[in-house]
Amino acid sequence: MRGRCLNMVHKLAKADERIVFLGSDLGFGTLKQFREELPERFIMEGINEAHAIGMAAGLAFDGRIVYVNTIATFLTRRSFEQVALDLCLHKANVRLIGNGGGMVYAPLGSTHLAIEDIAIMRALPNMAIVAVADAEEMERLMPQTVDWQGPLYIRLAKGYDPIVSDPAIPFVLGKGMEISRGKDVLIVATGVTLGPAKEAAKLLAETGVSCGILHMHTIKPFDTELFLDMAQSPDGGVKAVISVEEHTILGGLGSAVAEILAETPFARQPRFKRLGIPDVFPDKYGTQNQLMARYGIDTKTIVSTAQALLA
Repeated sequence: MRGRCLNMVHKLAKADERIVFLGSDLGFGTLKQFREELPERFIMEGINEAHAIGMAAGLAFDGRIVYVNTIATFLTRRSFEQVALDLCLHKANVRLIGNGGGMVYAPLGSTHLAIEDIAIMRALPNMAIVAVADAEEMERLMPQTVDWQGPLYIRLAKGYDPIVSDPAIPFVLGKGMEISRGKDVLIVATGVTLGPAKEAAKLLAETGVSCGILHMHTIKPFDTELFLDMAQSPDGGVKAVISVEEHTILGGLGSAVAEILAETPFARQPRFKRLGIPDVFPDKYGTQNQLMARYGIDTKTIVSTAQALLA
């Protein structure tokens, strides 16, 4: 996914002279061809993320469209004030590409796990947030980022993730994606959790449970209209809603869903459960999949949660 994203930046830059790439302490070979072909629009900063954001803002004020890439925790934690004041306050056209969203860097421990990046970005006015499911969906996203107005945070997964997206379903930045309709349970997923959500829906269907799946690749702005359309119906709506995210359950996708459920009158209020990382720093080392299973961000837990909510 990361390779596809950065290659798309290069492709887009060749077609649009406004585009500039700014990397922060990335490997020397990163976007080597971009560096060679467009050296005047390729900038590699050192370990100074706050300065990189300020530089990106200045370029944006000069009419450039800037793509900044580094590790997600560095973009969101280290540079928070610069992102808030230099980018969001001024609606600067800067795209923050965060490597390793969620628990991608599981072998490196909690210092490198971006478990609250969505919550941090979601709290900022004018910031948009997107987390696609796989590399092919990333390719459909990137051309739409060029003319997006204001700052945008693009959360990258590990790479080599299984392809679970469907090119037949239109991808629109800023809108949710209806994968399927169901009358019993609505599963709201984002990023790589779309795969487990689709697998869980198949298993539940075998037991007679009808599941709808909403892929909320754009977490902010949140597509409230589509969510309510899928959750409500003339016969009372779904019985249960489950949000699934590789992120803390505080402030991210689950919180966005909970806010809408709390503020919307339903003929029959659905039961609701957030699946994600609890309010902890992950304290075990391992692979990304091992930690996701530990915190129940997997097919098995989605199935058991749906069954418990319907019981």
